[in-house]
Formats: sequence, structure tokens, C-alpha cells
Amino acid sequence: MPPSAARPPFDRFLVTAEEVARARPDVDPETVREVFREVATLLDDGLALDGLDDHDARAVVAGLCADLVTADPGAAIRARSRATAREPGDLHDPAGATAAYLLAAEVLQL
Repeated sequence: MPPSAARPPFDRFLVTAEEVARARPDVDPETVREVFREVATLLDDGLALDGLDDHDARAVVAGLCADLVTADPGAAIRARSRATAREPGDLHDPAGATAAYLLAAEVLQL
């Protein structure tokens, strides 16, 4: 997904890439941007967020952005999925969001 093609909620990945690039001078900013563009593309192509309303899709993307910069993204995403099932907060479709996290981990091969 080229940067100009990023649309909500996937544009959040590019914002996160910029935040990571600024916060971590030890990483190459273009590499970070490319990784997050690839994540957005894989999730879009994998239809990971299909069926979620805009609110829940934004929440899932925000969670994925936080989890993808952890030491073990796969474990973080799976933990978030379990936590979402237990405590859905303000999600409209907690089961759908939980499934989206698990599908994202699968699509991203984490």
C-alpha cells in the first residue's frame, strides 16, 4: 500500500511508523515506514478488519500498532485478543474484534 493510498483506519499504521522513527533514532525511518506499510497491506488484503464498524476497526488498528512495537508482537496480539474477549470496553463487536486480532496475527505470521 503506497503511502498515498493509506486510508482510515490503515493510515494509523503510517502515523505509528513516524512515531517509532522519531522515538528510535537507532532504526532506519524508511525501514520502519516500509514495515508498517507492509502490515497495512497484509491486513487489508487479508480482510482482517472486514465486518467491523469504523469504531471497532480503529480500535483494533490502534491495538495492533501498540503490539507491533513490543518485543514479541505475536504474544502481545494474542494477549490483547484474550483481554478483549474478557473486558471488551466500548467495542461494539467484541467477538469480531477478538477474531480480527487473531486473524491479524495469522496473516502477519506472528
